[in-house]
Amino acid sequence: MRVNELFVNESSIIEPGPKGYSSEGDDQSILKLSDMRKTRLTLGQLQKLRQMNDVKAIEHEQKLKSLATQYRPPVQDAAGMGM
Repeated sequence: MRVNELFVNESSIIEPGPKGYSSEGDDQSILKLSDMRKTRLTLGQLQKLRQMNDVKAIEHEQKLKSLATQYRPPVQDAAGMGM
């Protein structure tokens, strides 16, 4: 098996991320040595960054909730204490 054969069906293996991460239009052209000016962020790019931050914050909260339920100490009832 060749290495390039591993990436033939890459699109079928990798699931697309949730809305707000990236889109097909995000691909920027490659900068050249003659491009000396610093690129400026547009309002659209700032909006996408804000959306990505919001998505990451929501995912972090969900992860914390699942960890809290996963590592919560077991509930002991009075009947099981042997009193």
